[in-house]
Amino acid sequence: MGPPSSFHLQNVRIKSDHAVGITVRDGVIAAITDDPSEKPADFAAIDGANGLVLPALVDGHMHVDKTLFGQPWLPYPAGPDRESRIETEKELRSQFPVPVEERAAALLRQVITTGTGALRTHVDVDLPIGLAHMHAVLALRERFKDLLDIQIVAFPQSGIVRCPGMAELLDAAVAEGADLVGGIDPIGFDEDLEGHYDVIFGIAERHEIGIDIHLHDAGPTGVEELEALIARTRAAGLEGQVTASHAFCVGGCDEPTFERLAAGLAETRIPIATHGGGASPLPPVKKLRDRGAAIFSGNDNIRDTWTPYGNGDMLERAMLTAWRSGFRTDGDLEIALDLASGAGAKALGLEGHGLDVGCAADFFVVDADTPAHAVADRPVRRLVFKRGRLVARDGALTEAAEAALR
Repeated sequence: MGPPSSFHLQNVRIKSDHAVGITVRDGVIAAITDDPSEKPADFAAIDGANGLVLPALVDGHMHVDKTLFGQPWLPYPAGPDRESRIETEKELRSQFPVPVEERAAALLRQVITTGTGALRTHVDVDLPIGLAHMHAVLALRERFKDLLDIQIVAFPQSGIVRCPGMAELLDAAVAEGADLVGGIDPIGFDEDLEGHYDVIFGIAERHEIGIDIHLHDAGPTGVEELEALIARTRAAGLEGQVTASHAFCVGGCDEPTFERLAAGLAETRIPIATHGGGASPLPPVKKLRDRGAAIFSGNDNIRDTWTPYGNGDMLERAMLTAWRSGFRTDGDLEIALDLASGAGAKALGLEGHGLDVGCAADFFVVDADTPAHAVADRPVRRLVFKRGRLVARDGALTEAAEAALR
């Protein structure tokens, strides 16, 4: 797409009713002026039409390799339990006429138009498919690098200990470019807590990378898994490099257990990634934040064999999280927005996220009175910028963005 742009975005608002101007130089916010028309003489002006500017959204947990977004409707085929969903996906994935890279690219285009500037995707690493999905997503990361920051987790969806050869496959996935190593329900699914953690912590320490593990198990099993994750993180010195995805047990435990878990999560800087699923216990967002434990959000599955729902819009995910949490005040709605933006950026280790001078010019413009209003209404993203480049307008990629993908 060429070098990052320099321009002046005039007649926009940041939280308040007062119009400001945002000067971007070489893809970085260089100044925010009270006079919205004040700009460097040689800078092009872009009129924001009194729109509200919000920092780029961050999808901290998704599965781009699974998506059927943009494909003909597929009636939901799986049973109600996790094992059925995994086996159903295995049966169907070889039948999809459109390859992984093409399906995932359609979803990535969609999330860019809705204001997402960065995401973390879990990618299936499985014995029947080897590293095929990983190679497809690695190619997409390179192709979309000017439009979207992508982190990749090598995800052993079928388990590790129960699948001989999976440990070696995960190691190979990391060696070939995955940013983090994943895992799934060490007790409830793999039935070997220590063996499961031995593998993923061994890979993380050997390659000096982070961990992002799916912990679906609720009740005492989930608590045992999460407490062991906290202890392992502390022992390995991996504080701030481990993520607990879902952690449903935190949303259903008694008060003393919650306080113990929250303290451990805060101490080891293990954030929880939540998708706010309607049928799962939701970790208590405000209580965790009040105790210094981090939580952020992601779409998880989007229109695939696991779920018929989803459109990739993290503003919609913020609304769903707020709705499930019983949030009604503007302050609470802004917390839900932070989970889909700033908190996600911090959990993913993204630098320069925000709307302050010196931050990357990753932001979008919407017709909304306030950030809370944007969460409630989820308006079309009128202008979307990535590192100072205009990448989308009114729900579609710009010509320059499309050209960068060819």
